[in-house]
Amino acid sequence: MKIDVTTAAGASAGSVEVPEDLFGIEPNGPVMHQVVTAQLAHRRAGTHSTKTRAEVAGGGAKPWRQKGTGRARQGSIRAPQWRGGGVAHGPKPRDYSQRTPKKMIRLALRSALSDRASEGRVKVVDDWGIAEPRTKAGIAVLEQLGLRPKGERVPRVLLVLARSDDAAWRSFRNLGRYVQIVLPEELNVYDVLVNDYVVFSKATLDEAIARYSSTAADVTEVAS
Repeated sequence: MKIDVTTAAGASAGSVEVPEDLFGIEPNGPVMHQVVTAQLAHRRAGTHSTKTRAEVAGGGAKPWRQKGTGRARQGSIRAPQWRGGGVAHGPKPRDYSQRTPKKMIRLALRSALSDRASEGRVKVVDDWGIAEPRTKAGIAVLEQLGLRPKGERVPRVLLVLARSDDAAWRSFRNLGRYVQIVLPEELNVYDVLVNDYVVFSKATLDEAIARYSSTAADVTEVAS
């Protein structure tokens, strides 16, 4: 399978061969759904807490006698039906994380990348071409890549940058509304699916293939 490579100016720079098992499989929808659900559940803090009738202060005395008043019998003013009373069946601190097999996570990521690649939404840049960190330079690169169309909805873009791409990182980080930046080892199903495009540099594509492909084949450059 081949993916076209472009320069930061939008010109063609050939293509690269990528493994089918990472960018060319049939997406597994149920697995992606399960992994995304587990991923979002893991983000929950689980620190919510309410007090039961045993934990609310007061209410030790019976408000009135059992019989003869004409009113309903009550045992405590801290029962759930009373204002200021305890909460019945309220949330308590808990761990929402789910155990997800590593093979399932890997399959879900491959499915997400394959889904984006099948729609032509995976792009590879040979070099970012940014010498000094400037937000204007980052916007210019996105415009040359066709990722900031004018008069249309601006797509969300997931940029996979290397740690050494300091100038590019600082140029794109102020575009947080439309641009998300991750390292190759931080690639995950939710971020791939929530963004419209995934953009690699050749260096980060090599690293992603080495990390996530079962064949771990080297990216082979092919002349355009």
